[in-house]
Amino acid sequence: MTTLKKENELDSYFIWTIGCQMNKADSDRLESALIQLGMGPVEKAKDADVIVLNSCVVRQSAEDKVTGMLSSLKSVKRDANDKIIALMGCMVGPKTAELESRFPHVDAFMQPQNYRPLLELLGERMGLDAEGCLTTLTPPNVAVTAYVPIIHGCDKFCSFCIIPYRRGREVSRTIADIVNEVELLAARNVKEITLLGQNVDSYGHDLSDKVDLADLLTAVDRIDGLERIRFLTSHPNDMSQKIIDAVATLEKVCEHFNLPFQAGDDEVLKVMRRGYTNAEYRSKVELIRDTVPGVSMSTDLIVGFPGESDEAFQESVKLLEDVKFDKVHVAAYSERPGTIASRKLPDTLSYDEKKLRLSTVEQIQERIVGKINERLLGETVEVLVEGHSKGKWKGRNRNDKLVFFEDDRLLQGKVVNVHIDKTSPWSMQGTAVS
Repeated sequence: MTTLKKENELDSYFIWTIGCQMNKADSDRLESALIQLGMGPVEKAKDADVIVLNSCVVRQSAEDKVTGMLSSLKSVKRDANDKIIALMGCMVGPKTAELESRFPHVDAFMQPQNYRPLLELLGERMGLDAEGCLTTLTPPNVAVTAYVPIIHGCDKFCSFCIIPYRRGREVSRTIADIVNEVELLAARNVKEITLLGQNVDSYGHDLSDKVDLADLLTAVDRIDGLERIRFLTSHPNDMSQKIIDAVATLEKVCEHFNLPFQAGDDEVLKVMRRGYTNAEYRSKVELIRDTVPGVSMSTDLIVGFPGESDEAFQESVKLLEDVKFDKVHVAAYSERPGTIASRKLPDTLSYDEKKLRLSTVEQIQERIVGKINERLLGETVEVLVEGHSKGKWKGRNRNDKLVFFEDDRLLQGKVVNVHIDKTSPWSMQGTAVS
C-alpha cells in the first residue's frame, strides 16, 4: 500500500559535506535543526525532500567536486520540482547573484553558520515559524567524539587563503555558551571534544571580558564525564605562553598541538603574509616542547607557492627534518580566485614540479613519523576507543596516534590501556591490558 504525502510535507533530508572540521560541525548543527522540524536522514540525495551541499573552496579540486554535485542535482530537481536544494559553506559569499545564475535549480544559498535562508524557506513551505520550533543546535546522533566551534571567521588574511572573505571576521562564542554545549554533549556520553576555529588561538579577543583560549580550556576541563579535550587550528603568532601552560597543567587537555608553518623560507612566508620567520616558528616549537613533556605536533605545509625556488623549498625540507613532526598535512599550491595571491602573484610553477615537491615531502614525513612511532613499540598507551573497524577496536592515544586492537568486550567510549605490539607510519597495533 502506497502512502501519499500531504501537501507541503517535508519528511527527509540529505546532507553532503566536504572540507574542514568546521564544515562538519556546521552540517551537524543544521542536521539538528532539520531533525527538530520532524525530518529524518536518507542515504541518497534523490530520495530526500531537502538536499543540502556544504561546500569547500580551499582547493580547486574541492570546488570542482561541489560543482559536479550541483550539476548532478539538475535532473533531480527537474523530476521533482518540489524538492528543496540548498548550497551552504565557503562557496557562498555575501553576494549570491552569480551563483543564482549558474545554479538556478538551487533554492537557498547559505554562508557558513547562517542557516536562516533555508530555515525561512522551510517555514514558508511547512506553514510554521521554523526558528521558533528550535531549541539548541547541539549536534544529534553524537558518538564518542564531537567538534565544537568556538570562534568563527579569521582576521589574518594570508595571501593564499579565501576563508576570511567567505567566513568573515573573527567572532567568538561566550564561555558560558560553549560550556553549556559541552555539558549537553557529555550528558550524551561524548568523551572527547575538539574546540574548533580557523584560528582557535585568537579566541576571546573580541569579547568584552577579555578571556582567551586558556580560560576556555580551564572551564571545559571542569565538566564531569568528559575525558579529553583537543583544539585546532592554531596560528604561531597567537600561540601564547598562557595557552601552552594550560595544555601542560590541565588534566583533560591532550598533549598535542597543530601548528601550521606553511613554508620554511622567510621570503615566501613574507609573501604569504604569515607574520613570522623560520627562526620565530622554531622558537615557538621549542617553547612548546620545553613546557609540555611528551607533546606531539602536527603541521600544515604548502609546496609550490608562487616564487618558491628550489632553495626556498629546501628550507621547508630542512624544517621538516629538524623539527620532526608527528603529522604533516601537505598540499600543492592551488590558485584561488579572490585571494591576494591570485590577484598579485603569477602561478609560475608547473604541475609536475609541484607534484614532485609534494611527493618529496610525503616520503620524508613517512620516514620521520615511522621512526617516531617506533619509539612506542613495547610501550603501553591510553586509548579512547572510538569504534570498531574490520574486526578490531580503534581509537587514539592522547598524542593523536591511531591504535587498533582486538578484544571481545564492549569498549566503545572507554579508555583502555593498550600494549603496542607493532608500529607503522600511519597507525599502531596492540593488545588490551586487563
